[in-house]
Amino acid sequence: MKVTGFTFIKNAVKFDYPVVEAIRSILPLCDDFVVAVGNSEDDTKGLINSIDADKIKIVNTVWDDSPEMKRGGKVFASETNKAFSEVPEDSDWAFYIQGDEVVHEKYLDIIREGMLKWKDDLRVDGLLFKYLHFYGSYDYVGISQRWYRNEIRIIRNNKSIWSYRDAQGFRKGDSLKLNVKPLDAYVYHYGWVKKPEVMMEKIRNASTYYEDIRWIQEVSRGQDAFDYSSIDALRRFEGTHPAVMADHIRRKNWDFDHDISFNKLPLKYKGKTFLKKYLGINTFYENFRVI
Repeated sequence: MKVTGFTFIKNAVKFDYPVVEAIRSILPLCDDFVVAVGNSEDDTKGLINSIDADKIKIVNTVWDDSPEMKRGGKVFASETNKAFSEVPEDSDWAFYIQGDEVVHEKYLDIIREGMLKWKDDLRVDGLLFKYLHFYGSYDYVGISQRWYRNEIRIIRNNKSIWSYRDAQGFRKGDSLKLNVKPLDAYVYHYGWVKKPEVMMEKIRNASTYYEDIRWIQEVSRGQDAFDYSSIDALRRFEGTHPAVMADHIRRKNWDFDHDISFNKLPLKYKGKTFLKKYLGINTFYENFRVI
């Protein structure tokens, strides 16, 4: 079995992306790794080069900022597809990881077993992961409907598969959902744990890649720092973080505290959760088909 990892990144230093940790977290499962490095304003390329020269292949790209590519953030999917197109033909699986996602080492054996188990079952287009979305700090995770619960991160090396919307997930052919098998493994998403000033700068930068930026304008109007206190519902994280994140977490330079007694979960969300938990009826949006 051959596995190739792939991702895209731009301005990783400027916006404090843990992309090195992301790549290193799954590198033990990958025979090689493709990184599409966009035209950055910092030394993102040097950062990627510092990881593992024997495994890493850098593809230099220029992000398309045309109006067409701003519709729904299509440029992110485009960059994902550029990296995926460089995955060698002899690879069985392509393992996708975004620049703010990290896999805990305790899941590596489970993931490897899943890839081996379904490698020759061509009905399976990909493997599905669970998600933990950290918010404000490394001590809290989001629990409301605004956070996606699952997503595909391993896909069969089939070039009829393509990145969907703003790299939310994957589709195949004429926008068909992928047939997937779920893994009992989590992706730790660290996209919302930056220092408030850096978070606001990242949000403003992201707005340049979307056509509709009203929500971004609302949260950033007249502010130099992102207001994390507006979140609806969180819970304390009681587990351990991936070992590769130790230094990154140690360098955290701000404090965030949230009173979970003030959580506000919409009645609609509570109803959906009840149906799924107690009646087995899933009414949440899913960008895949579990087989």
